[in-house]
Amino acid sequence: MGSVVISVDAELGWGFHDLAPPTDRLAEARVGWQRLAGLCSEYDIPATWAVVGHLLLTDCDGRHADHPRGPEWFRCEREAWADRPSLRYGPHLVADVASDPVGHEIGCHTFSHVMFGDDGTTVATARAEIEACLAATDGTDISLRSFVFPRNSVGHRAVLAEYGFDCYRGGAPGQPTPLAKLTAATVGEPEPTLVTPEIDEHGLVNVPASLYLFSFEGRPRRLVTTLFEDPVVAHARRGIDAAAREDGVFHMWLHPNNLLGRPEIARMRAIFDYLDDRRDDVRIETMGEVATRVRDEQGSTPAPVTRSTD
Repeated sequence: MGSVVISVDAELGWGFHDLAPPTDRLAEARVGWQRLAGLCSEYDIPATWAVVGHLLLTDCDGRHADHPRGPEWFRCEREAWADRPSLRYGPHLVADVASDPVGHEIGCHTFSHVMFGDDGTTVATARAEIEACLAATDGTDISLRSFVFPRNSVGHRAVLAEYGFDCYRGGAPGQPTPLAKLTAATVGEPEPTLVTPEIDEHGLVNVPASLYLFSFEGRPRRLVTTLFEDPVVAHARRGIDAAAREDGVFHMWLHPNNLLGRPEIARMRAIFDYLDDRRDDVRIETMGEVATRVRDEQGSTPAPVTRSTD
């Protein structure tokens, strides 16, 4: 028996503050969050919600002058989002997910969506991002064990180990392209990707991704789904079936702001329906639970926190 994992890049506006943002996804950021949380509750499916740490704040000066990136990195807070706190803060949204009886895990998605794998991201910046996240959890029951890299840009894993993280979402091996999904929908069945979590050289458990649930969108999706089943749903079902037959992990991921309307909700509901039907045949785990199981199976313990105090 294998496992199914769902991880969520929970960012509100922060995923786009350094980009030209898609207005539809920004407009639906909070509603999509609530839609996804509601579906998880309805189907009793726990997930790892990797949260941008800034969302735990209730107020800030919009400058963060002590941050290594400086105030320019946070310009959007002071300008485009000056009157849109709903994109900058979300402590109640996080608290609701954390307290849901379904048993969600709250993970870390950095403090301000810095790409750790970018050449310009220094060790000092990575540390500042993590320290700000940890500070934002003060006064809460949240313990950050799992890490999801913004835009899947993996880097500074040694820093994660310094601060006591246990696992991270690694890159997807053989992630299907939109063209491959189109071909699978119209010609043949998509091939699922089971992954094998492993302990890396830093003592962290890598829980690689299997499938991004919203990489086949827009006009191609609309054209295909008029004649065929949604290829992402087909791929997810086959991945769940593979996890029921074999050892391994089928790890799906998404953003709450992907849930723009009825087609997107229908996709998630179809996947959750199938996962619920096969609940007795697979383990449904969070990233942290996978890491604990892998360590137990291998007789390993998390690496000690080695952060210096200077």
